[in-house]
Amino acid sequence: MLTPFRHDPLAGRVTMFHVNHEPGAQIHHSDPFAVPAGQRSPVRRFRGRLAAPVTLWTAPGPAGLTVSSILVADGEPGRLLGLIDAESELWAAVQEADRFAVTPLGPPHRQLADRFAGLFPSPGGLFATGTWTDTPYGPVPADGGGWAGCRLDSAREYGWGLLVEATIERVELVAETAPLLHHRGRYRELT
Repeated sequence: MLTPFRHDPLAGRVTMFHVNHEPGAQIHHSDPFAVPAGQRSPVRRFRGRLAAPVTLWTAPGPAGLTVSSILVADGEPGRLLGLIDAESELWAAVQEADRFAVTPLGPPHRQLADRFAGLFPSPGGLFATGTWTDTPYGPVPADGGGWAGCRLDSAREYGWGLLVEATIERVELVAETAPLLHHRGRYRELT
């Protein structure tokens, strides 16, 4: 482990050396693992230019996944479409339960979104931190602005994802909250 002190044998004393405490220090000016611009998928680049809501899908088990590819259609009954990873733990739990919950996330939920996307460590499991409300559709964040309880209708391969179709059976709206958006690989907020 490095320490910010250095022993100066000539002076017989310990002196402090410079440590940069400024956040955001960079080793590279760009991502060294990024696909070169000319080789990137134009469809993925187009999708990245569309702002998408960040939601958390959960199911009994519990299991969960951050999802930004979602569409809600009003009607009798209301319907929901979403693209998820067919190999995710969430999909296995949804298949078993035939139901799931969808929670729109807000700006305070960035770390939660990263945790359920597999981008942030989750010692003790995905649901080990935070306060959760148990529902028949899966646990939902207690500080969310609301959630929708969905019944699985069907699913099929769609592109590299799984298109999930569901019927909205229950909607709980708690408070009006600002949305967390995903745009060009980053979280954004409405200003």
